[in-house]
Amino acid sequence: MTDSKKIRVLFLCTHNQARSQMAEGILRHIGKGRYEVFSAGSEPAAEIHPMAVKAVSEVDVEMSTQNPKSLDLYKGQNFDYVITTCDRIKEICPVFPGDPVLIHWSLPDPSLVEGTEREKQAAFNQIAMDLQTRIRLFMELHLYK
Repeated sequence: MTDSKKIRVLFLCTHNQARSQMAEGILRHIGKGRYEVFSAGSEPAAEIHPMAVKAVSEVDVEMSTQNPKSLDLYKGQNFDYVITTCDRIKEICPVFPGDPVLIHWSLPDPSLVEGTEREKQAAFNQIAMDLQTRIRLFMELHLYK
């Protein structure tokens, strides 16, 4: 990786409807163009969960151009980092060429939370905050390379 080359990051989650989508949007937003960011899932949902969109919009992250994508779309591509955001996808994560750094973030699925709309949204908001923290720490690693 050279300073002039964008760092390629792929976030993976089973349905690519919440955690990996939020991570993609957050890194794209706070990465200020230093990263090429993608996300995908092994069983992509039809659309991004609306509560995920709302959670990141509260911190000025825009996801309107994003949509769930299949992991198959990225097989054979080179990435610098592949970050799994759920335990199920970690177990079936394919091997990518170029020996990317593999990172696993075991995050609970906010779409499985039961309760009131407020409680459900709070779960998405918590994941968004957790992802912001992890992504900021991830970015700190690149300041010293």
